[in-house]
Amino acid sequence: MHYVVVSFSYKNCDVALREQLALAQEEKREEVAKKLLDTEFIHELILLSTCNRVEIILSTSDPFRASNEIFTVLHQVSGVDEEELEGRADVYEDNGAVHHIFSVASGLDSLVIGETQITGQLKDAYKESFEKGWSAQKLGRVMHYAFKCAKEVRTSTQVTKSPVSVASAAVAMAREKLGNLGGYSAVVVGAGEMGRLAAKHLRAQSCNVILVGRNLDKTKEIAQEIDPNIQVEHISNLARLINSYRLLFSATSSQEPIITANMVEPKEFERIWFDMAIPRDIEPIESSSIRIYAVDDLKEIVDKNLAFREEQAKVAYKIVGHYVKEFFKWLQTLEIDPIIKEIRARAKEAALSELEKAIKKGYIDQKSAKSVEKLLHNAFNKFLHDPTKKLKSIADEPSADTIVESIKYFFDIEDDVGLNRYKCEYFMNLRS
Repeated sequence: MHYVVVSFSYKNCDVALREQLALAQEEKREEVAKKLLDTEFIHELILLSTCNRVEIILSTSDPFRASNEIFTVLHQVSGVDEEELEGRADVYEDNGAVHHIFSVASGLDSLVIGETQITGQLKDAYKESFEKGWSAQKLGRVMHYAFKCAKEVRTSTQVTKSPVSVASAAVAMAREKLGNLGGYSAVVVGAGEMGRLAAKHLRAQSCNVILVGRNLDKTKEIAQEIDPNIQVEHISNLARLINSYRLLFSATSSQEPIITANMVEPKEFERIWFDMAIPRDIEPIESSSIRIYAVDDLKEIVDKNLAFREEQAKVAYKIVGHYVKEFFKWLQTLEIDPIIKEIRARAKEAALSELEKAIKKGYIDQKSAKSVEKLLHNAFNKFLHDPTKKLKSIADEPSADTIVESIKYFFDIEDDVGLNRYKCEYFMNLRS
């Protein structure tokens, strides 16, 4: 079994390509999952799709065929040429895959380093995968350690003290462009997680907020949770709102632009708009009085605080490296302990079987059976003592995999021996 991650992110894809690859719709995710899991070599998967990345996380018996299958399936659902997908993708295997997952979960691979939003998005992706039967034990183990690693990074470093999400970076950029945001009014379109974060950060800067949503009652509830002073408008009033205020932050899940050029009226005041959605909410608009910033433009904020975050990121990456090492050491323990138990059980079974035959044939009388059984037990315990100690001692050695597989082969031990005894504690949390 191998871990594989195929990653498309802001590092290797522009906004336009990420829009094509986005798996924001549940139906599309289900289609991709079905196609991949229908193969004989892909066993578990998690689909993570955000404004900055599409990650396909796999447990597979054949990494090469699995990667090629991903390119084929993504071509079928997105229309992007397979060769371009292969050329753009970052593909990680085994140690590299686990390191990448832990880095993503900890916010170290994000556009805004240290953002905590990605941890929640990864948890949601795993929750969907687990509940729909796309993932089980293999990926559950990785996620269990990934979330532990992310927590350690947050509590042991200062990497999350800078702007920690695309929404907070957008608000920081608005503050940089306009100065103090107190007294300004901002239109926030979308009451999802990104919209809520933008509203929270704007209110923290004493900026008036008009939250716009499709479901007015639900939007009012969300506004009340964030700040009772937030105004609420229905999305049908969007054209009027974008022509009345200087600031706009948009983050909906619409598959088509919701703000188009024909909605814009000429105004004397300058407007600053932030399109935080993938696919984009705002279509290209030619206007000298409107400045539009998309997700990739927020790298300006990222670069400004880079020095501090890089120092903290070095510490955080050491934590990630430690957790990767501990994860694989733990996996080896899970493999080795059941093998030892299986070998001992087989030795005992063989001894008792031969003892029973000897009694039936009259070689040993019934009165002596218990003494002979104890003798046999002591004999195979002594015989297995040194091999058992050596097997446990190599749990964290690079050669452990080869040795474990050799023992399984010689003793004809099934690959899943002992594995069903483990349940990731995060599985249990999902059930509650």
